[in-house]
Amino acid sequence: MAGSIWLRRLVLTVAALALIFGPALYLVYADYRTFIDAPLGVPGSGLTLEVKPGMGIGAIARELQRQPGLLRSTIYLEAYARWSGLAPRLKAGEYALIPGMTPRSLLERIVAGQVIQYPLTIVEGWTFRQLRQALAEQPKIAHTLQQLDDAAIMARLGRPGVHPEGRFFPDTYHFPAGTRDEALLRRALTTMDQRLAAIWDQRVSNLPLRDAKQALILASIVEKETGQAGERAQIAGVFIRRLQKDMPLQTDPTVIYGLGAAFDGDLRRQDLLTDTPYNTYTRKGLPPTPIALPGAAALLAVVQPASGDALYFVANGAGGHVFSRTLEEHNQAVQRYQLKAK
Repeated sequence: MAGSIWLRRLVLTVAALALIFGPALYLVYADYRTFIDAPLGVPGSGLTLEVKPGMGIGAIARELQRQPGLLRSTIYLEAYARWSGLAPRLKAGEYALIPGMTPRSLLERIVAGQVIQYPLTIVEGWTFRQLRQALAEQPKIAHTLQQLDDAAIMARLGRPGVHPEGRFFPDTYHFPAGTRDEALLRRALTTMDQRLAAIWDQRVSNLPLRDAKQALILASIVEKETGQAGERAQIAGVFIRRLQKDMPLQTDPTVIYGLGAAFDGDLRRQDLLTDTPYNTYTRKGLPPTPIALPGAAALLAVVQPASGDALYFVANGAGGHVFSRTLEEHNQAVQRYQLKAK
């Protein structure tokens, strides 16, 4: 009898507590459910959340709460992360917080590792020195190569003895914060290998180029000679015909590259007569290495050059060039477009 009375009292107590606290618990649960899918207080300009290695959901919630008006409840966020099984799957990195983002979508983004991707643009026509400078100036990159010379960098990339000039494909590469400069260079190096091989396979017959490396060298010259898309194949055609006729290329960008730091911005007649391995006025054939980073269009131009009989060209002062068949015609064009301009 006593046990029955005790059980009856327990049931009545539980029922009473349910009547008292049930509505409150329901309201708390309803508020929690609303919180999970309600937008965070992200300002219109957005925010960046850095999840450092080893940070758990509690530390992340506290970091979010430091921004006034951003997170309404750290308890709700932690509860959701733990109950949903997301808490142990959170990944370190930088995450973009955008207007309209909810606690649910934020945690899903962190679990998926959808970190902010920063751009690095490698420009067509850059030298390796300019590429190294761009890497050094990018604050989101982990710098590991700054104390190494060019030869040591190429050895680190698995290309000992290979000259770095022209070996990295110009493009825009995206990377998360903390990516090593070595990793970015390796991506650009591999991309150039792949693009060069694919374009070399598209070459026309009877080119005076022994291999893809020579195509890379000539493409770098074409890249430096013109920024006009419609002229690349024409200029490549001039150089191809000069090589076929065993004529010197006589292209100023190679001379400038050979002068290095001695070039002061003004190319003089004496410079054209100063012999270096890159002086295509004093030496026939291609220089020993590329002189810059050629893009895909320049690479394609040298393996599929425009047909014709022009052997000379001169800048017309308007961003383009005038092409000539004979030296006499060329000298007239030089007189008209270059000497008069001076």
